[in-house]
Amino acid sequence: MSKKVAFLQGNEAAAQGALYAGCTFFGGYPITPSTEVAEVMSVELPKIGGKFIQMEDEIGAMAAILGASLAGAKVLTSTSGPGLSLKQELIGYGCIAEIPCVVYNVMRGGPSTGMPTGPSQSDVMCAKWGTHGDHPAICLTPASVQETYEEVIRAFNLSEKYRTPVFVMPDEIVAHMRERIVFPEPGEIEVVPRKVPTVPPEQYKPYDTSFGDVPPLAAFGSGYKFHVTGLNKMQDGFPTTKAEIVQAEEERQVRKVDANVDDIVTFEEYMLADAEVVVIAYGSTSRSARYAVNVAREQGIKAGMFRIKTFWPFPDKQIKALAGKVKGFVVPEMNLGMCAIEVERCAQGKAPILGIFRVDGEPINPDQILEKMKEVK
Repeated sequence: MSKKVAFLQGNEAAAQGALYAGCTFFGGYPITPSTEVAEVMSVELPKIGGKFIQMEDEIGAMAAILGASLAGAKVLTSTSGPGLSLKQELIGYGCIAEIPCVVYNVMRGGPSTGMPTGPSQSDVMCAKWGTHGDHPAICLTPASVQETYEEVIRAFNLSEKYRTPVFVMPDEIVAHMRERIVFPEPGEIEVVPRKVPTVPPEQYKPYDTSFGDVPPLAAFGSGYKFHVTGLNKMQDGFPTTKAEIVQAEEERQVRKVDANVDDIVTFEEYMLADAEVVVIAYGSTSRSARYAVNVAREQGIKAGMFRIKTFWPFPDKQIKALAGKVKGFVVPEMNLGMCAIEVERCAQGKAPILGIFRVDGEPINPDQILEKMKEVK
């Protein structure tokens, strides 16, 4: 039997991916260029008994999905730029309270209102450092409509598996372009269920580390009574200021991601076997990079591309390994060097980094990347 095929926008694919992953609750607020996600979810969720709510602002939307997640739902919100800034305090709450949720953020120009209709890649640091305090960070950066669909599913799986907020951050080009998409059959892509407690309700503790770094999470209303707070807490969820408990709790929350980078981090290697010049790119910029690499090869330049699919955790190990083999890196991105800083950290001086930084609302084209590759000696 042939699979269902459609011609979809990136944002529409994101919504469909969320539905495949089992999302039953969407809380959001309209904002360019992500509103289409909310539009699709407002139509589709009622059909399956799910709930859609447009809140009074982005803060309320983030609070709504955290509450729905604690009630047992798989949840999604979508936003961009200023909306992401408004959500940050409650994203931090989601981190410390360990509440699974997916935040789909379409990157546009900024800061502040910036350029609402122009593409950007300048929110990736916000996924790691936007909210205060030490906390885990997972951020996925898809480069096509098909991949947006699949990475949203993966984001739900990661959020449930590691009990933490997960970001999906396409740039505006990926979010608004239309491409052919092939829908997987039910069960073809794994959908990870939430780990729920097996102990009697009277024995349940929401942060019981005897079950490992990711304790099971009961749903409010399921017969389990427990406490959730934004304060540092004990295994029963109630606040504590005991230094040894706070230290252990903070370290565990970060460790549950850092200790599982091989499970979380994904990337694409393109023509790297003999590459002397490697372009490190993500999102729509990687599409220009791939074309530039092909042209460079035709001109006798041993070029390759390393495409970042998971921006956080950053693929440190892979880039460190490349740094010892190549003459240099070219890092094109629609910001003023956010990824380049991370590449420089990983390269540890073993290879020069040449950046192409564009924040004028226009995409980076293949010619720009090709010319920069020629500067690597």
